[in-house]
Amino acid sequence: MSPTISVPDKPLNILVTKTLTLPEVSVEDEAMIREAAGPGASVTIVDNPREGIEHAAMADVVLGITPKSLFRAAPNLKWVHATASGVDMFMYEEFVESNVVLTGEKGLVGGHLADTAFGLLLALTRRIKTAIELGPDGWTLKNREEMRFSEIELEGLTMGIVGFGGTGRHLARRALAFGMKVRAVDAFPVEPSDGVEVVEGLDVLDEVIGISDVLAVGLPLTNETRGMCNDNFFSTMKSTAIFLNVTRGEIIDGPSLERALQNGAIGGAALDVAPVEPLPADSPLWGFKNCVMTPHTAGASQHRGRRNLERFCRNLVAVREGSALEGAVDKQAGF
Repeated sequence: MSPTISVPDKPLNILVTKTLTLPEVSVEDEAMIREAAGPGASVTIVDNPREGIEHAAMADVVLGITPKSLFRAAPNLKWVHATASGVDMFMYEEFVESNVVLTGEKGLVGGHLADTAFGLLLALTRRIKTAIELGPDGWTLKNREEMRFSEIELEGLTMGIVGFGGTGRHLARRALAFGMKVRAVDAFPVEPSDGVEVVEGLDVLDEVIGISDVLAVGLPLTNETRGMCNDNFFSTMKSTAIFLNVTRGEIIDGPSLERALQNGAIGGAALDVAPVEPLPADSPLWGFKNCVMTPHTAGASQHRGRRNLERFCRNLVAVREGSALEGAVDKQAGF
């Protein structure tokens, strides 16, 4: 059930901390926040959370992120709207056990993550990565033949999606457009959509892992998911299957993925996130021809900041009206 917030009968005091996904707040943006917050609202904008500490004492609301130092300086805080899709950085005990409500981008960021996921997938299956690396040498008869004889068509293949949130739903939509079959599993009862008729439970997880030609993991990072993609996980996959992850790198056990690629337990890996970030230059993952990576950049979009700012403003109106908030996070569950 979506939460509501009870705030003091006074104008709201809002602290905005700029972040990677909200690097600028224009005059027009500030005006939109003030209008949504109501008459007399105070809006303070700082360049980063650290600069927000000196302004935090009176804050009712934070738009941005709240590291411990900022949280401890904000005794009147009632609500944080995160400018991040993953909220694991909020899951320290003081914040989780507090009465502060957390909302954010939940459900808003799946589209561009899925775009990158399919870009990475096609870079492997259509040998685009190989062609780019070869450059002019790609035109030699030997290299052209090797690429042509090893290219894979997605039509008719099965994509398994583990975690059917915003990213998972957008992945399913794109997979269907490519003529793929989709099976989705989730730890919680969630509504099917985007061509997935039923979202199955974890009782069929191993089955879905085992039948997938592309296995996409779209899970949040929690105590339960950390390191879950381990030796046992990869050994359950087809030896030809591609492992796809554009959400949280810590879900992957790094040495297990390296062994799976080295030993041919899986067919390849397409990653925007890494087990350790930044991924060290001496990581074996850089050396595998069947592993393609981007440096945790899938979260970027020209629309992202605006979408979340508009949601924040809708939530400001909801606070004034005593109605439910969009994008609510279950702090106990961690997402």
